[in-house]
Amino acid sequence: MQRTNPSPKKRISIPSAKAKGRQLQNWTCIQISRLLGLEWGKDEQIAPREMGQTGTDVRLVADAKELFPWSVECKWQEQWSIHEFIKQAKENRKKGTDWLLVLRRSRQEPVVVLEAEVFFGLLRLVRGAKKGR
Repeated sequence: MQRTNPSPKKRISIPSAKAKGRQLQNWTCIQISRLLGLEWGKDEQIAPREMGQTGTDVRLVADAKELFPWSVECKWQEQWSIHEFIKQAKENRKKGTDWLLVLRRSRQEPVVVLEAEVFFGLLRLVRGAKKGR
């Protein structure tokens, strides 16, 4: 019996891949905007980085940078290379911020990746705030 190879997966076109990346960057900007109560967009304090530019995927300036001290890297890909993504996030991290990854696969909800110590530090802050009520 002869085996047949399954048809190779179609690769996504470069414009489609960039559109997906932009969509995740915009979604992330909207979430930060809602959290901080600040506008987002091209000339605002919260803005998606244009494709092909170096640096974090979400540009934060002025009050936004103070209120949201994270260097955000966004990846919408079907195959995840977590360690490579973390390396890139660390390389792009702005001084005085922690790195933060926002990851997504098609037909799945976005997830966030951050250092464990940072995560547990946030939980300690939340618990302290609840105890202080």
